Amino acid sequence: MTSHKAGFVNIIGNPNVGKSTLMNALVGEKLSIITSKAQTTRHRIMGIVNGEDFQIVYSDTPGVLKAGYKLHEKMMEFVNTALIDADVILFVTDITDDRPVDDSVLEKVKAAAVPVLVLINKIDLADQLKLEQKVQYWAKELPKAEIIPVSAIEKFNLNFIFDKIISLLPVSPPYYDKEELTDKTQRFFVSEIIREKVLLIYEKEIPYSVEIVIESFKEEEHITKISAVILVERDSQKGIMIGHQGKNLKRLGTDARKDIEEFLGKKVFLELFVKVDKDWRNNEGKLKHFGYN
Repeated sequence: MTSHKAGFVNIIGNPNVGKSTLMNALVGEKLSIITSKAQTTRHRIMGIVNGEDFQIVYSDTPGVLKAGYKLHEKMMEFVNTALIDADVILFVTDITDDRPVDDSVLEKVKAAAVPVLVLINKIDLADQLKLEQKVQYWAKELPKAEIIPVSAIEKFNLNFIFDKIISLLPVSPPYYDKEELTDKTQRFFVSEIIREKVLLIYEKEIPYSVEIVIESFKEEEHITKISAVILVERDSQKGIMIGHQGKNLKRLGTDARKDIEEFLGKKVFLELFVKVDKDWRNNEGKLKHFGYN
């Protein structure tokens, strides 16, 4: 009988390099929200891929950033935990991204006792010369790592990565039930769908000042009734969220409801409310309550 392999494959990197797109492609499900704005991923989200003799627990983490609020500190704690409990680290960079990676994170990746794969993403956007320069740069920065060019959006080289991960996983029984797809609840994904629509519809600081709280989630035979509160930090933001004669909030509700119906596979009645909570991003107790712990 063949031995079973299982492990945590944790995805680390700067904001907007395509970590969430990559994880969704590797898992085959849309688990992490994707927009072109930084800080789209705030939590550590796990996606589980099961086979007869393996279980890969992928973990998407927030983009590495300098802490401006307690919220950012909590997000960076998710990144640091992911560096500690990984069996394989996927360090994602981007062919067009010339931003430096946070030194403390890079040092931890260098010091990691587990295999590191540097994935140079978005290679569909560059020529051969640019790719060669990036490969040389990362070979110097992380000499122990294996460097693999990928395109998450075009799914280029993803089968190669999958085979590579399987070869690197330790022999272990599964960590989760083989039926599980993620460690997060339906309520969590519903709040993330609403937050994704906020990121897509609103501009400037609004998306970064918003937290979604699911107040009630009632599953009836033919419909799921959901009530959600959108927290903002200022009265002026509340006005923008709602819009003239409630136009903005109505659009947000319609867009979110469609995606939630698709996600849950049934009709949804969605109620949205907007409340002002001036200090939620810096309040330890509230952040804990919202799952940043």
